[in-house]
Amino acid sequence: MDWKKLLSAKRWGYEHREIKNQDMARSEFQRDYDRLIFSSPFRRLQNKTQVFPLPGSVFVHNRLTHSLEVASVGRSLGRIFYTKYKERHPTVDEHFPYLQEIGNIVSSACLAHDLGNPAFGHSGESAISHYFLSGGGLAYKNEVNEEEWQDLVHFEGNANALRILTHQFNGKEAGGFALTYSTLAAIVKYPCAAIDGNRKKEGLHRKKYGYFQPEKDSFLKIADELGMEKDANHPKVYKRHPLVYLVEAADDICYNIIDIEDAHRLGILTTEKVEELLIPLSNDTQIKQRLSQIGDRDSRVSLLRAKAISTLIQQCSDVFFRKEEAILAGSFESSLIDNIDMDLRELMKTIEKISIEKIYNASSVVQIEVAGYKVMSGLLEEFVPAYLRNSSSYDKKVVALIPEQYKQREDATYGKIRSVLDFVSGMTDLYAVELFRKMRGISFPSLD
Repeated sequence: MDWKKLLSAKRWGYEHREIKNQDMARSEFQRDYDRLIFSSPFRRLQNKTQVFPLPGSVFVHNRLTHSLEVASVGRSLGRIFYTKYKERHPTVDEHFPYLQEIGNIVSSACLAHDLGNPAFGHSGESAISHYFLSGGGLAYKNEVNEEEWQDLVHFEGNANALRILTHQFNGKEAGGFALTYSTLAAIVKYPCAAIDGNRKKEGLHRKKYGYFQPEKDSFLKIADELGMEKDANHPKVYKRHPLVYLVEAADDICYNIIDIEDAHRLGILTTEKVEELLIPLSNDTQIKQRLSQIGDRDSRVSLLRAKAISTLIQQCSDVFFRKEEAILAGSFESSLIDNIDMDLRELMKTIEKISIEKIYNASSVVQIEVAGYKVMSGLLEEFVPAYLRNSSSYDKKVVALIPEQYKQREDATYGKIRSVLDFVSGMTDLYAVELFRKMRGISFPSLD
C-alpha cells in the first residue's frame, strides 16, 4: 500500500466536489474532527457506560470522555510518526502532502471509534446478539440470508460506527457525516464482513468484523479508492488501513491505564497497588522523589497515569515507525502494544490480569452488565416483533415510539430489523432504562 493513495481528502458523498483551501484555519481532516465533536451521536456517548456505572458523586469515565482522551493520544501517535518520517525523508511533504495530517486523521478516527457501541458497553452488544442467537429473534432466521444472519447474531459496534457515519437515515442528508475516506478507513479495525470474520474453519481467526451487509459496497468503495490490499488467503478480507494500528494503540493505551485510575477513585484499588503497577511504566528515575512531594492520593495517581501514557505513546510510535514497511505490505498481524519492549509488555499483561480480576469483575460492574443485558433484550422483545408485524393496535403504538429517521421504506425483514437496531443501539444507558421501565409498566410516564 502507498501513503499517497492511502491519505485522501475525498469526502464520502461529495466525491466530485473540488477540494479547496477556503478555510485556512482548518484542514479537511480537522473538519472531520469538528463534525464529530458537534454531532448528536458523539454527544450521546456522555451517557453510555465505559466500564463503571455512570457516576454519582465520584467521577469515572464514560464513552465520551474516553473517546476524547483516545483522540488526544492518537493525535500524538500520528504526529510523532510524521516527525520521525520527515527526519528520515526531509522532502516528504513534496511527495506525500497529507502525511503531515496523520495526527488529525487518527484523532478524528479515535473520536468515532466507539460511536457505534450500544448502551451498557459490551453487555449491550452481547444482549443484541443473544436475542437472535437464542431469544425471540431466532424466529426470523429463515427470513434473511446467511450473510445478513451473521450480522444479527454477531452485533459489532465497529461495524455500527461505519453505518452511522455513512448511511443516509430517513429525512437526513445524503453522505452521512461526509467524512474523508481516510478517516472512515481508519476506524475499520476488522476489514471484512461478519460471515468472513467468523470462518475459523478456514483459518481466519478474526472474531469481529468491520461492516454490515448494507455498508458492504460502501466499504469496498473506500478500500478501492485508498488502495487497501486484500488478504491473499482470504480474498473477501482486506488488510487494515495502516492508521487503524494507531487508532487501536491509542484505545489500548487509554483503557488499560485509565481503568486503573477510575478503580482507584472508586476504592477498588489502593494507592499502593496502583503505584506498584504504574511506577515501572513511568520511565522517570525521579518519579519516587516527585511522588514523595505530593500528599493528595488522586494527584499521585494522576501523575503516574500521565507518565505511563507518555511511555506507551513513545513505545507504540516507535513500533509503528519500525514496522512501517510490514504494515504497508499488510504482513504485520499483531497490535502495536503487543510489540513494545518485553519488560513493558509483561507489565501490561499484569495490569490486564489485575483489571480482569479486580475491575471488570467488581460487583458494580457486573451488576450494570446484567441489568443492561436485561434492558437491551427487553427493548428488542418489544420493538422487533411490533415493527415487523405492525398489525395490532399495540404494535402500532410501539412503532410510533421509533423516531422517523430510523424507519426505512422497505419490506425486507433484515432491513426492518436493522432499523430497530439503529434505534436501540443509539440509545444512552439512561434513556434505555427509562424507556424499558415505562414500556414494562415498572414506572409510569408523566405528562410533563
